[in-house]
Amino acid sequence: MIQQFKNIYKIPELRNKILITLGLLAICRVGVFIPMPGIDTNVLKSYFEQFTQSGVGQLLGLVDLFAGGAMSTGAIFGLGIMPYISASIIFQLLVGVVPSLERLQKEGEVGRKKINQYTRLATVGLCLFQAFVMSRTLYTIEVDNVPVVPVYLQGLGFQMMAALLLTTGTMFLMWIGEQIDESGIGSGISLVIMIGIIDRLPWALSQLFQNFTFSVAPAEHEIGIVKMIILCAVLLSIVGGIVYITQGQRRIPVQQARQTRGRKVYGGQKHYLPLKVNQAGVMPIIFAQSLLIFPSAIFQGLQAKFDPGGVGFWITSRLGDMLRGGVIYTILYVLLITFFCYFWTAIQFNPKEMANNMKEYGSFIPGIRPGNKTSEYLENIMAKITLAGAAFLALIAILPSIVSSGLHINKAIAGFYGGTGLLIVVGVALDLVQKIESHLLMRQYDGFLGSGTKIRGRRS
Repeated sequence: MIQQFKNIYKIPELRNKILITLGLLAICRVGVFIPMPGIDTNVLKSYFEQFTQSGVGQLLGLVDLFAGGAMSTGAIFGLGIMPYISASIIFQLLVGVVPSLERLQKEGEVGRKKINQYTRLATVGLCLFQAFVMSRTLYTIEVDNVPVVPVYLQGLGFQMMAALLLTTGTMFLMWIGEQIDESGIGSGISLVIMIGIIDRLPWALSQLFQNFTFSVAPAEHEIGIVKMIILCAVLLSIVGGIVYITQGQRRIPVQQARQTRGRKVYGGQKHYLPLKVNQAGVMPIIFAQSLLIFPSAIFQGLQAKFDPGGVGFWITSRLGDMLRGGVIYTILYVLLITFFCYFWTAIQFNPKEMANNMKEYGSFIPGIRPGNKTSEYLENIMAKITLAGAAFLALIAILPSIVSSGLHINKAIAGFYGGTGLLIVVGVALDLVQKIESHLLMRQYDGFLGSGTKIRGRRS
């Protein structure tokens, strides 16, 4: 492993790409510590620590995760890169629905640049809208009757200032991500999100070791040596499982038809069509969380409008509690993740188009007739492996709650044992290692696994 890092330093191009990437990521973290004028950051931090289970708190917590903690500090990068991700997802969905966008995508690099330009414009609009909503939400947040935004500052002027700063921060993060793609190691937007999640790790470890003791029989609030060993073993198992499923593939054998031209025979090669088990990635968890958080926040807002002893207050409080935890919440969470797994896979994977392309290039799956039969076969295979991927994502999504309640540890620490954050970190880390390995192997150096071995998709 040490030799592989030395080899990275020996390649000037790769070394420069990594140094540029690290420098740009460092700039991303600077913006987290620049608060917006007029915000009481101490009150905001107290709210995040005390009210993370409320509807509004969960909603802000999800934004704060992708903003790398900038939301909880009231920083100019408070929206993070999420508006750009949302705009990208919207246009990715529209490409399959709007014929003009579909034609643009098929035009190659020129079409993709136009779609990217539309995505940036949509990002600006989303930033302005989300910034206005967020600044308005900050008016309602207070701790011990102390508001986050002083009353004398609340108004249209503050909202316009906040919208301008937050939009500028998001666009700057987007620009940094594009610079990492062009001059750095690549996967710029993903690295910006990952570095923000990893930034929370030192704090989580400090909280963990603060209550650590070497005693075999610790007190109720302490973490003994046995529990610490269990926590480490569980974390390694979860990370290993995520890598195992993320790299998992169903390899469909594909035979190329032979063609005889004169005395020469062309084609006839056998290759494989890899179908990923987790085709949807982390998106189903994000969609499911959003759908469950928004109703909870709405019920919380309605609850404040009813009399505490009335029927309306009782109904909204019970509905809000159902959507914040418990068995019903878990069941809805799992069902939504499963639904969005199939939904996202149906958008990303088109078996009919793939079958037509195979038929056009003279390839076929042994034992399956080209055309509609191949399309049906691929669709059936994808439905089966998507079910396995959905079950895996659902398990990863609820693991933090299981670890927190089962081992009695802080929910902030348990968040690193699954959920969106861990999936993003492991996925981006694997992609980063593959990019570095490609540079090493291209120059005849060994990869991280040694002996020129590349990280490959696992057969399922």
